[in-house]
Amino acid sequence: MIGPVDSSQVPRYAGPATFARLPRLDQVAHADVAVVGVPFDTGVSYRPGARFAPSAVREASRLLRPYHPGLDVSPFERIQVADGGDIAVNPFHIGEAIETIEGAAADLQRDGTRLVTIGGDHTIALPLLRAVARIHGPVALLHFDAHLDTWDTYFGEPYTHGTPFRRAVEDGILDTEAISHVGTRGPLYGKKDLEDDRRLGFGIVTSSDVMRRGVDETVDALRQRIGSRPLYVSIDIDVLDPAHAPGTGTPEAGGMTSRELLEILRGLRGLNLVGADVVEVAPAYDHADITSVAASHVAYDLVSLLSLKEGQ
Repeated sequence: MIGPVDSSQVPRYAGPATFARLPRLDQVAHADVAVVGVPFDTGVSYRPGARFAPSAVREASRLLRPYHPGLDVSPFERIQVADGGDIAVNPFHIGEAIETIEGAAADLQRDGTRLVTIGGDHTIALPLLRAVARIHGPVALLHFDAHLDTWDTYFGEPYTHGTPFRRAVEDGILDTEAISHVGTRGPLYGKKDLEDDRRLGFGIVTSSDVMRRGVDETVDALRQRIGSRPLYVSIDIDVLDPAHAPGTGTPEAGGMTSRELLEILRGLRGLNLVGADVVEVAPAYDHADITSVAASHVAYDLVSLLSLKEGQ
């Protein structure tokens, strides 16, 4: 097992900025988990800039250490984790980009490697889910986000960062008995948005629900809905309140704290997690790297959960 560079020997600010200072994918014989970037934000409807997130989150991840006390695990000792670099896609053609991402993700997972992907905007979740479904069939989904992302089109376009999960349901790649939004809030275009979302099969845990019910009750409800199904977790960083994640394209007031998000993720321990993404970090709007740091910790928790899946 090749682990991260020892920060007691080489300062964190020195050396290549791979995720958590881990080896590159081409430096290991096989990776159980690969952390991969998708620098793509052509699907955004408001502020662009998420194409710069993979490099910013990697830079912030220099601060991570190899032992996770919240989950009592040293993930890089249990499994081989590597940085898989970036999937380079056409920034001028969304359809081609989606095909490229799906093909690259499928290739990376061909030998059993699972992915934690750093976007990019939320458009990338659709091809990532398609690649996962090739292996597992329809999967359960936990979608952490301020927004539903189940709209039909934007400006007549069916593939944007606001439409991936409607397309995923239409594709038949989600197990609609076990799909949920967590952390949604803010104004909608109309009540029909919620009616359409419910018709697609989604359950909703709003950010207000998390605040009123607390983390433990929220986790219990989510675990009951998911059961033993293969689970994909998709996290838009704007699920966090702008106080905790200002660097994002479509911020909404009244969001979850970074502590709440991390604790809910830790409550998923033991579930059949098969892949995950963290998206919509926009470094240009990120004050003092707050959002990139939060995203790096979210990705670290996801890797740690995947490491526990090997032997619980």
